[in-house]
Amino acid sequence: MIVWLNGTHGAGKTTTSSLVQQLLPESRVFDAEKVGETLMDITPGLPATDNFQHWPPWRPLVVETARHVLDYTGGTLVVPMTVLVERYWREISAGLAQHAIPVRHFVLHADQDTLRARIAGDTVLGPDSPFRLRYLEPYAEAARTWLHREAEVVDTTRLTPAEAARRIAESVRG
Repeated sequence: MIVWLNGTHGAGKTTTSSLVQQLLPESRVFDAEKVGETLMDITPGLPATDNFQHWPPWRPLVVETARHVLDYTGGTLVVPMTVLVERYWREISAGLAQHAIPVRHFVLHADQDTLRARIAGDTVLGPDSPFRLRYLEPYAEAARTWLHREAEVVDTTRLTPAEAARRIAESVRG
């Protein structure tokens, strides 16, 4: 199974994913961003883009990497990865379904003010990261148009990452 944690930057995906992993036996965190980083390391580079998700190989490589890891290890993969383009989500979820891999799709949501405050207070990427701030409006648009219909929404505005992780793990365990 895959537990996909979607949501924009500042929603708590990375922190929550490690906590969810601790609560689900035989689970591992798979950071699909590393697939994008591998593509970014190709020289000479792939066609210019502002987001590696736009490269057509990224989506099937995420599916195939997840499939092969699950074939090798079994268990559950927890995937903290923002996907805001509906067509990309459909491609990934269809690819996983084609391999009979069940997906529990969660969106970690927070209101815009909370997201901005979290981004401003980030000590790892630095305050007011232009990259992270650039995705606030696309997230809001995806949430309005398709994302919140396609996933279980966990509002992290007033939850700690541990509380969000517990809710997700309880939902997965059913």
